[in-house]
Amino acid sequence: MPKNKITEVLKTGKILISDGAWGTFLAQKGMKPGECPERWCVDRFDDVVDIAKSYVDAGADMVETNSFGGTSFKLHGYGLENRATELNIAAAKASRQAAGDDHWVIASIGPTGKMLITEEVTEEELYQSFKEQAVALEQGGADALCIETMSDRDEAFIAVRAAKENTKCEVICTFTFERTVRGDYRTMMGLSPADAATAMLEAGADIIGTNCGNGMERMIEIVREMRAAAPDAPILVHANAGLPILVENKSVFPESPATMAGFAKELVKAGANVIGGCCGTTPAHISAIREAVRS
Repeated sequence: MPKNKITEVLKTGKILISDGAWGTFLAQKGMKPGECPERWCVDRFDDVVDIAKSYVDAGADMVETNSFGGTSFKLHGYGLENRATELNIAAAKASRQAAGDDHWVIASIGPTGKMLITEEVTEEELYQSFKEQAVALEQGGADALCIETMSDRDEAFIAVRAAKENTKCEVICTFTFERTVRGDYRTMMGLSPADAATAMLEAGADIIGTNCGNGMERMIEIVREMRAAAPDAPILVHANAGLPILVENKSVFPESPATMAGFAKELVKAGANVIGGCCGTTPAHISAIREAVRS
């Protein structure tokens, strides 16, 4: 794994490039609707390695892991909650193998799907589930833990705390925002970019940011708000390839690699330190973004 931490490199002013979407690749390799993606880390290990390697080859400085739904709560839906540790270790090992010694592995941790506000889960239950996943991902070789697609402040706070208190990994936390009728941005639970940024820094996150829900152009506005609230914090962005449109009953993400890359410099000016992709993005998108940033 890399000798330097991500945050240490970002302090030098370098802009780093992250990876892109994983779900599209899994589907292309034969994953059927209703299958557990995380199970592929054991049953189709080489295919998972190949996805991560495709982004490394495209020029990404870091790659995620196939572990977005790897909490025991999410795995329960497949009857795999007792295999959470095994599946997360395998997910990290797959990306570690692809990343080699000179790229970072930022292991994915997604929401549990449980709501504290409705009392269907306790804070302690959430903490233990996030702890189990975080520890396993570190054991598998992760350099950082990317807690992503969050909407609820309290759940994200617990996830960050569980990761910081039980691993030595750097911790990233990103939220998904939607533009309201007023033109500002909020998560599904009503959290603004500024509030999300300050809350996660308070929780102990090393890197904050936003992912999914928006294309590159809208991410510029979100990053500006985060940067105003957190002048010194590293900010990561994983943007969609535009907003999805329905074509022949299928969701299609319309932004080409050139279109996404065209917004990359403005995103850097807004305050982004790490730029990658989310839904709809491919190695071609990541390669184009890297070229735009590095030029």
